[in-house]
This record gives sequence, C-alpha cells and structure tokens, in this order.
Amino acid sequence: MKFFKMFAADHALRVRMLYKLIFRVHRAMPAELRILGDNYAREEFKRHKNCNPQEASIFLHEWTNYAIKLAKQTKPLHQAKKKTLGKYLDPKILDYMTDEQLVQLYELHKATSLQSDDPKQINVTNKNNNDR
Repeated sequence: MKFFKMFAADHALRVRMLYKLIFRVHRAMPAELRILGDNYAREEFKRHKNCNPQEASIFLHEWTNYAIKLAKQTKPLHQAKKKTLGKYLDPKILDYMTDEQLVQLYELHKATSLQSDDPKQINVTNKNNNDR
C-alpha cells in the first residue's frame, strides 16, 4: 500500500509539472493561439483526470512530446529561420481515432480557422456536456 501511495504522489507531481510546462511554453505563442492552447490543454487535463493507468501513460507521453516540439518551434532561432508553428496531422491517424476524438478534432479545426479579430471568441470546451 505504501508503494502505491508513493507512486500516486510521484505521478501527480509529474502531471503538475507537465501541466505547468505546457502553459509556460504557450507564452511564446501568438495571443490567439495561446488562448486556444491554454483552453484546450486545461480541458484535456480535466477530461483525463480519472483515466486508467494505460490511458494516463499514453496521455502523458503525447503531451510531453507536444511540449518538447512546441518549445523547439518557439525558440527565437527556429522562428527566425522557419517561421513555422505546429505540425500537419498524418491522415492515417484518423483511422485510429474514436468518434468523440474526431468531433473534438473538427471543433479544434473550426476554432483555429475562425476569422475573427477577437481572440476571446476562440474557445475549446468539453463537447460531452449537454449544451450542444
């Protein structure tokens, strides 16, 4: 039982550190993308708060990769040379997504394609609620 408590405490610490790192990395993004990224990350971490250990491992691995890639892309030297942010999604990945994930991806696409001067209009929320 003591091992499980130590593991749980270590896991919680790693999740908090990753969560904070993501928000720090987002500071280097343009304002409208930062708002979108912050909202999306916040909702995803809430959504996966009580997931099973296998899902938690995948979740943490993917978000760690995201934070590392974004940190590299927002370095001033990279921006001066390439001026790119993000990565294209491999269409093959869509075959492995659940219907819920596809809806979420579509909502994210709509939010990022929004032609608005008001970045507050960009909002990614959990689409599982009853206000559809």
